[in-house]
Amino acid sequence: MKTNPVSLVVCDLAGTTVDYGSRAPLAAFIEVFGRHGVIASEAETRGPMGMDKRDHLERMLSLPPIAAQWRKQHGRDSTAADLDMLFKEFMPIQTELLEAHSEVVPGAAEAVELCRSLKIKVAATTGYNRPMTDIVLAAAKRRGLTFDFSRCAAEVPAGRPAPWMIFRCMEAANAYPPSAVIKIGDTIADIEAGLNAGVWTVGVAMTGNLLGLSRRAVEKMTKAELEASLIPVRGKMAEAGAHMVIDSLADMPLVLSAARLAIEKGRHPEKPGLSPGPSPKSRRTRNNRQSIAPLERPTASAVAARE
Repeated sequence: MKTNPVSLVVCDLAGTTVDYGSRAPLAAFIEVFGRHGVIASEAETRGPMGMDKRDHLERMLSLPPIAAQWRKQHGRDSTAADLDMLFKEFMPIQTELLEAHSEVVPGAAEAVELCRSLKIKVAATTGYNRPMTDIVLAAAKRRGLTFDFSRCAAEVPAGRPAPWMIFRCMEAANAYPPSAVIKIGDTIADIEAGLNAGVWTVGVAMTGNLLGLSRRAVEKMTKAELEASLIPVRGKMAEAGAHMVIDSLADMPLVLSAARLAIEKGRHPEKPGLSPGPSPKSRRTRNNRQSIAPLERPTASAVAARE
């Protein structure tokens, strides 16, 4: 593959590069609420996935079904002190689960090596704090996956959907302009953060949070069953504004070729602004802009011609 104008790829951890199906955070959130008599569904738990973990807990507490269960169990609405308590309890639960859920997603290590062969740096960003991040990175390294650097939500003023982790990675890599950067992640918060940073933004459908299935579960599905399950996932990511949606990081050659093709045509990712999160109205505006110029999927012959 020829030299690529991309200089940095920023990847999420759980559901994108490790932890197929993003199972570790799911289990931890469900357990911590269960300890207080609140049964959180998988859909309720996965909704805020990708955010800073404290923000995630706060978002779950605000969901009407969970808020109603909390009032029934405790005779009152949840308070800031309750959030503090849940977060304190959550941390050791999550930490204990990380090692067992740090398997490398198929194709991730190869994707990183492809980037390195093209002199593209690869960074990891995550809603975990630094101690958790270090556990995951160490486990991934033992399995053959390493990153040039990482940034976690606790190290910036705000986690996703704010763009600060991406900006810190760009700074560390000396990577600019934003059109030279690709953000890849499996949550809506990942996509919003990438758009807020003004970089090419790619959603991961099959291995991540929105499909939410383990590798074993996916492998048991027929091709037709899997495709039917992926259609709504891809739709949600496209609706959120992703420039491209892929199944897994095994599609990295396609992503790099698409970005290069777009840049060669003089196109740049849209810059919707640095807002903490899109309102419904701003999201519609963003979608209109993104739908005009998503990343085009190169044909197989076009990819081969660039190799």
